Amino acid sequence: MAEVIEWLEDGTPYSPRFGDRYRSELGGLAQSREVFLQGCGLPDAWAGQPQWRILETGFGLGLNFLVTWQAWKADPQRPRLLHFVSTEAYPASADDLLRAASAHSELMPLAQQLQAQCWGLLPGVHRLVFEGGQVLLSLCIGDTKAVLREQHFEADSVYLDGFSPSKNPDIWDIHTLKAVARCCRRGTRIASWTIARAVLDGLSQCGFTVQKTPGLPPKRDNLQGEFDPRWEPRKAMSFTPVLPSSCVVIGAGLAGAAVAASLARRGWQVEVLDTHREPAGGASGLPAGVLAPHVSPDDSLLSRLSRCGVRATWQQVQALLQPGSDWQACGVLERRLDGSAGLPANWPEAGRAWSETAGPQQLAQAGLSASGGPACWHQRAGWIKPARLVQALLAQPGIRWRGGMAAARLQRDPGNGDGSWQVFDAQERCLAQAGMVVLAAGHASGRLVIGGLPLQAIRGQISWGLHAGLKTAAGLPSFVVNGHGSLIPCVPTDAGLTWLAGASFERDQDSTQPRPADQLANAKRLQTLLPATAQVLEPAFQNGTAGAWAGVRCASPDRLPLAGPVDPVGQAGLWVSTAMGSRGLTFAVLCGELLAARLHGEPLPLEQRLAQALSPQRFRA
Repeated sequence: MAEVIEWLEDGTPYSPRFGDRYRSELGGLAQSREVFLQGCGLPDAWAGQPQWRILETGFGLGLNFLVTWQAWKADPQRPRLLHFVSTEAYPASADDLLRAASAHSELMPLAQQLQAQCWGLLPGVHRLVFEGGQVLLSLCIGDTKAVLREQHFEADSVYLDGFSPSKNPDIWDIHTLKAVARCCRRGTRIASWTIARAVLDGLSQCGFTVQKTPGLPPKRDNLQGEFDPRWEPRKAMSFTPVLPSSCVVIGAGLAGAAVAASLARRGWQVEVLDTHREPAGGASGLPAGVLAPHVSPDDSLLSRLSRCGVRATWQQVQALLQPGSDWQACGVLERRLDGSAGLPANWPEAGRAWSETAGPQQLAQAGLSASGGPACWHQRAGWIKPARLVQALLAQPGIRWRGGMAAARLQRDPGNGDGSWQVFDAQERCLAQAGMVVLAAGHASGRLVIGGLPLQAIRGQISWGLHAGLKTAAGLPSFVVNGHGSLIPCVPTDAGLTWLAGASFERDQDSTQPRPADQLANAKRLQTLLPATAQVLEPAFQNGTAGAWAGVRCASPDRLPLAGPVDPVGQAGLWVSTAMGSRGLTFAVLCGELLAARLHGEPLPLEQRLAQALSPQRFRA
């Protein structure tokens, strides 16, 4: 539930829910710097580190994050990666976040970037990306105790914040403090403005050594401490993080390019091999694809995963590609031809920032009537040219692309005791060698794994044509429509404005040759999806001027991606990111970040239970 904020006469934000101010009488900037940043020994403590992970209880109006981000930007010894994980049960609106920062002009450029990404904050984890992926904010929406159970990382610093213990006792109780302690390593420093006796005693009970320090007037004291329990703490992570090294990624489609980019941003040297002579030579060569969240009445696992993926993809697309030519956030109208409403009952305002029931105007623009059945309108959706995204991802520093390299076999280097992998082609030539291999070659990935992977090839054919070949384009909507196949009405190409319709879905088929029967099937789908548009495009299908493109996608038995280590014991160092199905644009970037986060012991870009649903281990005995 979003928080309603009142603004006092002096400009101080106030919470009616908790009956408390958001910041001290002297303003929040000094409190953020002196109580939290300096209280945790920052920025000195993070100097020269590859990454730094901060946990905050109570995001509030985001001031602690903005101050920490500002300090990171100003520090020449800053870590390569700054992770800021913050919990919040009642997120403020994006406008209130900006208004709260407006008193501090030096923070406004950062606050404006934060405001632009603070939308659709439903319960769960939302990964917001800044500074080209070097500053990562994980907003965990929900009760602090519950959301911290979904995080498995070791914080380097903890900002213990929130409304006064007398106003909001739940965020300071012993169960919350235990949840915080589970996310700490020995030596993690903690800071807070409160010295309430119950908090001091609770922290001591949870393994922190704490002391009072001089406070920021009018407060006499603040709290500082360190996690140093008398017992050996249980590790938050199930394996030891690795240092950046060398990696071979097999596959240069969306999945492989996303993995390579995520690792390269963390300092890896990545070699990307692919059978094709150019990147995106397989299914990612689709002329244009649809990016839209999945919706369901019960807000299913797939629906929640898709929102994480859509947010991750848009962040990369907006940073790397040209709007209008490479992508367009035009919105997507989804027809629910099975008659279901699609959206959960009592869908909150934050959900409507993602998707809502389609209105009469949107239906009319698509040539549909309100009596044609339910439909959803996806706000944060549109079309993308996958190949352009692949090229931009592979252009990141630290990545070397090599085409025409058909991997046929993997083996551990018998003459090297470091466990490195060698990649061989069918003629037994060694193509590459590295300490780690990531398989991202679609359904071909399974052939390179001992014991295989349960991957299924799925052929898809789309139909396309030029606007110049139409008598009129008046019957085409201005946005993407999907639900029974899809229509992308207007994509700029070298040949001119193009429409795309499809696609077929043929299991266990790996041919990329266009088939006339599939053209007819696409026309039939379009007649069901958009009868008025199908009439406009019918001549192109009938006279054979409609072109065709076919590619082979890859899916798992449960239609969810595989992202993680194949076999941590028997095949250590061999990871996989594949089985994106028809949602490569939705899942590839997210899976690349998930894989990198697991390797480095970082906070995950999504809840732990969602991440577990993508583990390759779910299909291995």
